[in-house]
Amino acid sequence: MPDFLQGAIVTDPPTHPWEVILRLVIALALGGGVAWVYKHARAERDLTPTFPPTLVLLAVLIAMVTQVVGGNAARAFALVGALSIVRFRTVVRDTQDTAYVIFSVVVGMSVGAGNWWVAGIGMVVVGVAAFLMKDRRLRPADNGGLGLEPLPFILRIRVGLGADFQQLVGPTLDAHLTERRLLSMETAKQGISVDITYDATLRSPASAEALIKTLNKLEGVQDVRLERREFGE
Repeated sequence: MPDFLQGAIVTDPPTHPWEVILRLVIALALGGGVAWVYKHARAERDLTPTFPPTLVLLAVLIAMVTQVVGGNAARAFALVGALSIVRFRTVVRDTQDTAYVIFSVVVGMSVGAGNWWVAGIGMVVVGVAAFLMKDRRLRPADNGGLGLEPLPFILRIRVGLGADFQQLVGPTLDAHLTERRLLSMETAKQGISVDITYDATLRSPASAEALIKTLNKLEGVQDVRLERREFGE
C-alpha cells in the first residue's frame, strides 16, 4: 500500500457512549437553531413546511456520520459508496434553501468532530447574516399600511408559459374561493412554466378537495398545491 494511503488511514480511539450522546444532543439543539433561523429569516411566502424538520435531522445525521468516519479515509470512501445509492428526487427550489442545507451539514460536522466552538460561532455569524439579508418586500398584510390580514390558505398553481392563467383558472377559483389575492408570479422549469401564488379563503372545508381536482383537470395546469397558513409564527 502506498505510504500516503497508510498515513491517511487512522484508527480512531474508542469514543465513550456518553460523549456520543452529548454530541448528538448538541447537534439536535443546534439543528433546531438552524431551523429557527430558516423560519424567521425567510419570507413567509418562501417557506416550505417540511424543510425545517429536515434541517434538524440532517444536523444530527451528519454529526453521527462524522463520528463514524473520524480520521479514517477508508471509512470515508466506504461511506461515500454506501450513500451513493440514495437518490433525492425533490429539487431545492431556492438557492437560499441550498445554503441552509449546507449550514445544517457544517453544523453537524463541527459537532460530530468535537469542534463545538466552530458550530456555536458559526450559528451566530450565519444567523445574523441571514437576518440582515432577509427579504423585506411588502406582503399583503403590509399593503400600503391598509392593515390587510393574511388569508387562511396559500394556493400555488403551475401553468404552461403560453396559457392565459386568468382565463384558465379564474372561473374555478371564483367557484371555490370567497377571496383571493395574487402574491407572486415566477417562471419555473427553465422558463417553460409559470408559478402563481395566491392568498386565499375557501368557501367551505369541502371546497379544498374539489378545488384541487377541478384545477388538475384543466388543460395547461401542471401542478397545484394548497397549504394552510400557520399564523403566529
